[in-house]
Amino acid sequence: MNDILQFLAFGFSVALQPHNVLYAAIGAFVGTLIGVLPGIGPVSGIALLIPLIVSLPPASAMILLTAVYYGTMYGGSTTSILLNVPGEASSVATTFDGYQMAQQGRAGPALAIAAVGSFIAGTVSVAALMLFSLPLAGWAVAFGPAENFSLMVLGLSSVSMLTGEHFVKAMISTVAGLMLATIGVDIVSGMNRYTFGMPQLYDGIDLVTGAVGLFAVSEVLLASNGITGAGRVAKIQRLWMSARDFLDSGWAIVRGTVLGFYVGILPAAGATIASFLSYNLERRLAKDPSRFGKGDIRGVAGPESANNAAAVGNMIPMLSLGIPGSSTTAVMMGALLILNVIPGPTLWTKHPDVVWGLIASMYVSNAILLVLNLPLVGLFVQILKTPERILYPIVIAVCVIGVYAASRSQAELYVMLALGAFGYYMRRHDYPLGPAILGLVLGDRLEQTMRQALIIKDGNWAVFVTRPLSAAILALAGLSLLGPLFLNWTRARTLRRYAAAETD
Repeated sequence: MNDILQFLAFGFSVALQPHNVLYAAIGAFVGTLIGVLPGIGPVSGIALLIPLIVSLPPASAMILLTAVYYGTMYGGSTTSILLNVPGEASSVATTFDGYQMAQQGRAGPALAIAAVGSFIAGTVSVAALMLFSLPLAGWAVAFGPAENFSLMVLGLSSVSMLTGEHFVKAMISTVAGLMLATIGVDIVSGMNRYTFGMPQLYDGIDLVTGAVGLFAVSEVLLASNGITGAGRVAKIQRLWMSARDFLDSGWAIVRGTVLGFYVGILPAAGATIASFLSYNLERRLAKDPSRFGKGDIRGVAGPESANNAAAVGNMIPMLSLGIPGSSTTAVMMGALLILNVIPGPTLWTKHPDVVWGLIASMYVSNAILLVLNLPLVGLFVQILKTPERILYPIVIAVCVIGVYAASRSQAELYVMLALGAFGYYMRRHDYPLGPAILGLVLGDRLEQTMRQALIIKDGNWAVFVTRPLSAAILALAGLSLLGPLFLNWTRARTLRRYAAAETD
């Protein structure tokens, strides 16, 4: 422990150098802007900065890139809460209750708990990264394709808790999301699937395009058609959360931090899956799950804590094993290689200034982001006072700019509008959007891990149940999916018995 504290002190001596503090502040600010603007995301944002960091010392370069990564996790919640526009994929789960809170005049508490939860989760996760990096990386290696497939199935099973009583419609919505995920070129056979001869669809449907279309564009369509509740903003009651709000969210932050950190370590997972699993967990543990989706603050605190903790967890396999834990850390690993720094076990001994400077800078970046975001809560809330005739054209403009900036493709804009119309139809007929976006999020990786596992075992499907860890996760998924159905059946049967007894 003393050695770790000495190394951490060395790391702070690197991170607190004036030029590195400046890089952390710039990265935090830029990352927040990237997170607010839908479509760019941490991968594109970091990739855009790589040409600018080649002349920097490796420690300074990684401090800048990591601050950008952290900033996108913070910034993505802002438009999710205020406008129902996910800034990036891991903020989708935040829209379920965050936007409802804004509609009820509670945007201030929602933004505040998102910032505070992110700060707590990020700080605790960095401490865990510092203490348990190498052992946790070893545990992550135990997850092969079969286990990762089972983890995706467990994520999909959360539809039973995302939707309350609309289970059948939730399943239809999930299947629709999975079907959207199959569009594009098959990675194994090279065959085109559901592209209808359009080269623009060969790469499939981008996740941000799908999320923006299904959530933001459909919201504007509902508002423009005068649907009750859509586009209406209640009077803002307060700009800060109460002690009660924080106490209600405390355990959600703790659970989201622990869950997100470990899920972030897994190579096939990441912040998006962590946020959905956290939301599902909070609904499962709630005494009244029906409050979720209607403005429960735990539905913001849990996912926001989970996605920030997962961002830290993603760093473990990259730093300790030289294996990127996500597409974002893959880009960061490429930046390290450009700087002639080789990630892996030797990184800790050959480049301690990079590793421990990076770890210490995460504490600094967290503090900077908290200072940046909390004073801006009032400014963000003012957005809700903008008249609808001005606000919603701005929303559409932000969506168009974000999606086009990410793809440089006019076709993506047409896909966004088409999915917006599809989302409008689903919402008009009470089909929940959460399962659809979850299917789109997990569909591609679900298929990849399934086929990898089958290729390794020559097509033997038993691989998913003969590996103990995979079988245990699948069993948990089955309980997660069928449990609510059994409880509803039991409850209905009990009510019928009471009704029959009263009749007699």
